[in-house]
Amino acid sequence: MAVDDLDLPFAVSQIGARDGEPVVVLPGGPCRGFEYLGDLAGLAGTYNLVVLHPRGTPLSGGLSHGWWADADDVVALADALGVRQVRVVAHSAATRLALAAAARFPDRLQSLALVTPPASWLSGTTEDVGVIELDRDDPEVADALEALELDDPDTDAAFMRLFRRQAAATYAHWTRHEQAHAGVGVMNLAAVSAWFTDIPVDVVSRICGAVMPPTLVIGGGNDVLTGRQPVVDYARALHAELAVIDDCGHYPWVEQPDAFYRIVDDWLTGEATPARPSHSSTVDAVLPD
Repeated sequence: MAVDDLDLPFAVSQIGARDGEPVVVLPGGPCRGFEYLGDLAGLAGTYNLVVLHPRGTPLSGGLSHGWWADADDVVALADALGVRQVRVVAHSAATRLALAAAARFPDRLQSLALVTPPASWLSGTTEDVGVIELDRDDPEVADALEALELDDPDTDAAFMRLFRRQAAATYAHWTRHEQAHAGVGVMNLAAVSAWFTDIPVDVVSRICGAVMPPTLVIGGGNDVLTGRQPVVDYARALHAELAVIDDCGHYPWVEQPDAFYRIVDDWLTGEATPARPSHSSTVDAVLPD
């Protein structure tokens, strides 16, 4: 089915292969334009990737009802695609949406791949940003780390300026390659604020108490936005598999595309198994030229 024919209250894009079982992709931000995903290190050439643009993103417009309530949209997309269960790949802020869908509709998700998820909110682990290795002598990186401590501004223009200023600290290295990627995909302040509205006060216990589908957590060993130990504990709380990609920040398909492709491809092609205690595996990869 061509996604252009779907009648849904949010936008949907189909990227890459048009045949085969759909894999639903949830971009982060929150509510960032999906262009920053690119082709997900070539996964679009192998899989039928169907991108759900959450409410509040540039193509969907409007505002989120809050990521907990917006889990309805994941199920609505599955219904429109005519599939009972969907495999989901979610990045960053959208990992919350993926978890909400899994907790609220446990029979509708076949598997989850959660890429560089914010973790401390779920794991309760103290952030360990200070021990993460970065090019801290680079003035732009140092400035970006300082900017991460600033409060969000109150206008869209100022919000995006701060977001761009922070970018240098969100990659393991700040070369032209990463700089080009950092400028892709816009957000707006109202959408970001709406994303966090009307979240149940007991959301952590609801998620941790739910029976999750088979879940893979992919962390970046140099990701200051998530920390490292919080992601390990996050995966353990979800009884998930864990792969940590070294020499990698918040965008592994950009920074370590070969490792990212291999991990996600192995996950999507593997036999789904029941949720089980997590174990940690570290993937060493060479930074591309």
